[in-house]
Amino acid sequence: MSKTTNKFSPEVRERAVRLVLDHEGDYPSRWAACQSVSAKIGCSAHTLLDWVKKTEVDSGKRAGISTDVAEKLKALERENRELRQANEILRKASAYFAQAELDRPLKR
Repeated sequence: MSKTTNKFSPEVRERAVRLVLDHEGDYPSRWAACQSVSAKIGCSAHTLLDWVKKTEVDSGKRAGISTDVAEKLKALERENRELRQANEILRKASAYFAQAELDRPLKR
């Protein structure tokens, strides 16, 4: 889960992105379109521009890592980190018990 709260629902984001993409030709630049639409929905133009870029990446119109691939990568990195920590704990436990076995007196 994200550390920040999402102020805007996915439906509002999709609608804002669609408005920018549909009316981009009515403005001199994409930035101008983002400024106009963002003022109407109450977010910053930078945020809306990021949403538009992310939508283009997800749809394949722009180069980059798509959202689902980024989520899978993040999950795999988390799993890898947890497995390394568990492996380190097991390694230390193994060394501890091996040392305890060496310190034990021999039975005759």
